[in-house]
Amino acid sequence: MKKIIVSTILLSIFIVSCQSQKNNRKEAIKQVASPTAMSDQWKFVGEAINEPGYDVWGSSPIRDEQGNVHLFSARWSSDTPFKTAWRYQSEIAHYVAKSPEGPFKFVEVVAKGKGNDTWNATGFHNPSIKKIDNKYVLVFIANDGAKKHGPSQRIGMLTSNSIHGPWNAVPNENTPLLSPPSDTAIWCANSGLGVNNPSLIKHPNGKYLLYFKAKAGTKGKVSMGVAISSKLEGPYVIQPDPITTNEVRIEDGNAFLWRNKICLMTTDNHGILEKGGGLLWVSEDGLQFNAEPLSGFHNYQDFYLKGNFPKEANVRYGGKKVKLERPQLLMDANNEPEYLYCPSGVALDGSDGTNNYVLKYQKKK
Repeated sequence: MKKIIVSTILLSIFIVSCQSQKNNRKEAIKQVASPTAMSDQWKFVGEAINEPGYDVWGSSPIRDEQGNVHLFSARWSSDTPFKTAWRYQSEIAHYVAKSPEGPFKFVEVVAKGKGNDTWNATGFHNPSIKKIDNKYVLVFIANDGAKKHGPSQRIGMLTSNSIHGPWNAVPNENTPLLSPPSDTAIWCANSGLGVNNPSLIKHPNGKYLLYFKAKAGTKGKVSMGVAISSKLEGPYVIQPDPITTNEVRIEDGNAFLWRNKICLMTTDNHGILEKGGGLLWVSEDGLQFNAEPLSGFHNYQDFYLKGNFPKEANVRYGGKKVKLERPQLLMDANNEPEYLYCPSGVALDGSDGTNNYVLKYQKKK
């Protein structure tokens, strides 16, 4: 009888051990899973922000402690021409909803230019919000109001202990967080586009990586770059070389951590994979990204509208081709993609200004 009991116990231990090893293998496989193409997984939901009287562009999402979703967006009066207004009239607005799918309601204007002679006189644009070091961190661009605004674009930072502010300028109101370098050994020295399209993450190694778009001199190639700091508030040091090897222009980079990799989602306006779609660039260290990007999202008109153009649509920007731009991701509690927020230069329902749209990620079965 004792031999039977002992045998039973040993068998039970063996089974438990095997199951534990199996679970460990599954966990190991799960941990090393690499980022994959996202484009086929997005399901179009509808409008996230439709604010009468305004063009709304580029909505960066974040959840608060209560689970509400906040969007920080660039907006300006739709009474002014789109191509001029975003450069000089744009302000950063705050919206909130109980659900990631909305409806989103306007809360307040967070930041706008004062029309003076400073670096941030006007054109508050490209907002990107993250929670880093237990602070809400908002990076954005602004310019000094010059007629040729491109070279004067700079990146600023606002931080707050609360999603509702007050917001503090970093390093201060009179100094941008990042400016183009003058050192000609650095790829974007004297950039004809200044520095723009900011997106900030904290690397697992503790460093802070600020991604941005710039130009090589006044007539060179437009690329994405990165500046690094050991402190959230800077100073940020621009690295000597661009971070991607693209031959044609990419922009609207949204940086995020996914599956132990550093990812950058950009637009694909010139057809590297799919003209009018999105690209997903993947990196081990955040300093150099894979030469061949994955597909981030599809061209809206070709994929969702089957090539058709809505009769009621209002073209504000970009012509009669419906595409999504400035992609901004909301990740779930497991740091997996959950929702994608994008504006379009075409108001699909005929609104008087551009709207922001939301897509939901459908996980593979």
